[in-house]
Amino acid sequence: MLAKVSSCGLVGIDGFAVGVEIDISAGLPVFETVGLPDAAVKESRERVRSAIRNSSLEFPGQRITVNLAPADMKKMGSLYDLPIALGILEATGQVPAGCMEGMAMVGELSLDGQVRAVQGVLPMTIQAKQDGAETMLVPRDNAAEAASVTGIRVLPVESLLQAARMLRGEETIEPAPALDWESYAKTAVHEQDFKFIRGQYTAKRALEIAAAGGHNVLMVGPPGSGKTMLARAFPSILPDMTLQEAMEVTKLHSIVGLTTGKGLVTQRPFRSPHHSASMASITGGGSQVHPGEISLAHHGVLFLDELPEFRREVLEALRQPLEDGVITVARARGTYTYPSRCTLICAMNPCPCGNYGSSTKACRCSPAQIQRYLSRISGPLLDRIDIHLELEAVPYDQLTSRREAEPSAAIRARVNQARQIQAARYHDMETFCNAQISGRLLQEICALDRECAAKAQQYYTQLGLTARAYNRILRVARTIADLEGSEAIRLPHLTEAFSYRLADGKYWGG
Repeated sequence: MLAKVSSCGLVGIDGFAVGVEIDISAGLPVFETVGLPDAAVKESRERVRSAIRNSSLEFPGQRITVNLAPADMKKMGSLYDLPIALGILEATGQVPAGCMEGMAMVGELSLDGQVRAVQGVLPMTIQAKQDGAETMLVPRDNAAEAASVTGIRVLPVESLLQAARMLRGEETIEPAPALDWESYAKTAVHEQDFKFIRGQYTAKRALEIAAAGGHNVLMVGPPGSGKTMLARAFPSILPDMTLQEAMEVTKLHSIVGLTTGKGLVTQRPFRSPHHSASMASITGGGSQVHPGEISLAHHGVLFLDELPEFRREVLEALRQPLEDGVITVARARGTYTYPSRCTLICAMNPCPCGNYGSSTKACRCSPAQIQRYLSRISGPLLDRIDIHLELEAVPYDQLTSRREAEPSAAIRARVNQARQIQAARYHDMETFCNAQISGRLLQEICALDRECAAKAQQYYTQLGLTARAYNRILRVARTIADLEGSEAIRLPHLTEAFSYRLADGKYWGG
């Protein structure tokens, strides 16, 4: 007795087709699983046996051989429980032969036969559709996520018995409703808003520019100056997510189990790892390779608070993915590439005590302590941060003002308008925003007139900039021009862009 069931697996952020073959033959009652299964897959035999029996179904007392094809791909996790169990029911005639033609399925089984949620349902559903499946059986808690894939019917399953009764025609399972992105996206709610932040007008302006052009930001200021609050409010002014961006983000979050019961991600992610985080947790990897924080922040924000407290090798590992927008993790079992196109927001104190350069409090640190503290941030990493801000403590009159600050919605409207200008400019390119302008396009898109070129040369010399830092300043100037609807970069745009590197000269000597 042989049965074949379609399922899926995960490699990196993509799914791949897995054929589950069940053979039941005469012999001693042995349950053997082959096809490079990991420990969780091997343990499925106990879950499947108990789930079938506790669902008032018959478990065969014969030799059961399960093959997960292709045999050269590692199979991991508990997601094969449901297809194995239903394959056994088909092989023993408890569901009609061929009833699962055109179906793919994933799901973990509890001992009483309930179907539990699994990770990575979205990329596996996408793969099942590409392989020609018409129907996808998934746990109920994963149904909203799977239903975001158009062109495939998603059936939410609560128990093994329910699935068996449905295959026998004794019960009907209503398909999960297809996703309406326009209305679904409106459910996004931001907890933080710029209208609750008093003062810091220069910082708010700089963050608006960063949101409009996708630029990285470093904020340097004393404790309590509002660095963390500004960073946490930053996602509320980022441009609205598109369906394509939401799908990409959800795929990454799905494979680490962050979307169970939630459906498609509608808010741009905000990831804030602690400064004690390991290299693997930031960049990706581990014994079972997963995306790191820089990938989970894809199309969103990676916030590094207390920047100098992060280990030097962790910060240096961010340099390439910040430049390329992807990160490649090489391990013995294979090489995995994850997207990492995010906005980096960093915050730090100017010295160990936090008061260096403050106009209100005296610094207790020696020059050697200050230099040692600031030297934890390398020049190459600073070059990859477009906007460097110096914050001061908020004055009392601004802190107690009754006037409400500008809300995030008004700022986001300007950001969306600037992004639309950039989308039209780069519509046939791989560039999506000004921060990604390649060197080939830089001279054309960020061309300067004679007056601007002379001023740029003066600033370049005074600040002691590198070529990379200069190019990033030009990209910021282009964004400022876009916010004002200007086709060309004018002198005020260029001057403002250079002003966001003055903190670099003060703390790191230019």
